[in-house]
Amino acid sequence: MDDQLRIFTGNSNPELARDIAAHLDMRVGEALVGTFKNGETRVRLDENVRGRDVFIIQSTSAPVDHSLMELLLMIDAARRASAQKVTAVIPFYGYSKQEKKTTGREPISAKLVANLITTAGANRVVTVDLHAPAIEGFFDIPVDHLRAAPLLVDHFRQEDLSDVVVVSPDPGGVLRANDFRQRIGAPMAIIAKQRPRPDEAEMMDMVGDVQGKTAIIVDDMISTGGTLTEAARMLLDRGARRVLATATHGLFADGARNVLSGSCIERIVVTDTVRVPADSLDSKIEVVSVASLLGEAIMRIHKNLSVSALFH
Repeated sequence: MDDQLRIFTGNSNPELARDIAAHLDMRVGEALVGTFKNGETRVRLDENVRGRDVFIIQSTSAPVDHSLMELLLMIDAARRASAQKVTAVIPFYGYSKQEKKTTGREPISAKLVANLITTAGANRVVTVDLHAPAIEGFFDIPVDHLRAAPLLVDHFRQEDLSDVVVVSPDPGGVLRANDFRQRIGAPMAIIAKQRPRPDEAEMMDMVGDVQGKTAIIVDDMISTGGTLTEAARMLLDRGARRVLATATHGLFADGARNVLSGSCIERIVVTDTVRVPADSLDSKIEVVSVASLLGEAIMRIHKNLSVSALFH
């Protein structure tokens, strides 16, 4: 890559940033991203970015608010240092579940975060598998919304899976599951779900035939593990031979790994949009890297090439 491109990262997922840079035969730029003694976030770019095309890689994952503040300050630092363009590469977009009001007197947090990123000075956003595609419309700047499905499907194709059925764990994920099942060439089933309380899932009914099949539950993120566990139990009750699961973002909130380890799901495949420490992995969890996908997107954006080819 030419000298006009610069890549920086915050602290949310530096391993992914290094893998992306390696894919581009580059290195991650030098930057100080830390905390003052009073708890405020401290940022300083230690390389010249004047007139450069700057990409800041930062998932807004846990600790969500701190990761978001690092991203905003790095964007502002690059803009004030006279970068020609600043692209926020956000593999996982936090607050994406709060994209609408469910009751009165609630914020639309995903829209507020979009406003903050734009106000900080980002010229473009690159992200992977938003919880709600409508979030793209919250931005008044270009958004490249990439899909991890091709990478995940390729991972499952390496195995000798037969009689597969792709399962959406809720009606809101039908488009995502349908894309996955078209790529892998399998029928689809849909589970109806409701949430009596935040972070709690209750399975209600299912449409589709899973009798004697290998069921692959497809979701965008895994947080508490409750949705997957309940869905897997229903699938086995309906006659599924085995249950696998995949999601783009493995958030794994406190207690989620214990829930999933004790579940009837044989294997769970996620990507590294959110950092999954190696010492916290167990035999059920596998990680597929999105570094090549994001690296290719960065190269195409930098060279003013089409990004649409990456969707296929």
